[in-house]
Amino acid sequence: MLKWIVLALVLVPLVVLALAVRPVLARLPGLRRAALALQLRADEAASLRAAAESLQQRAEGLQGRLETTEQRLTLIRSRRGG
Repeated sequence: MLKWIVLALVLVPLVVLALAVRPVLARLPGLRRAALALQLRADEAASLRAAAESLQQRAEGLQGRLETTEQRLTLIRSRRGG
């Protein structure tokens, strides 16, 4: 009789634990896919950030060239008198 009580005290919590863990284990593949998708999005965001910084530098360079061109054009116009 004591053997059954001890067996029940050991097995019942193990069964309850298994029933509680089962839904979590069932969700793991979905969670893994979601984590991979988030990692891909983070990589894309980093790539886009680098591209945006490059474009910003290029735009600043073009802005400087535009200002130089405007100064030269103003100088040419002032030399021509018009």
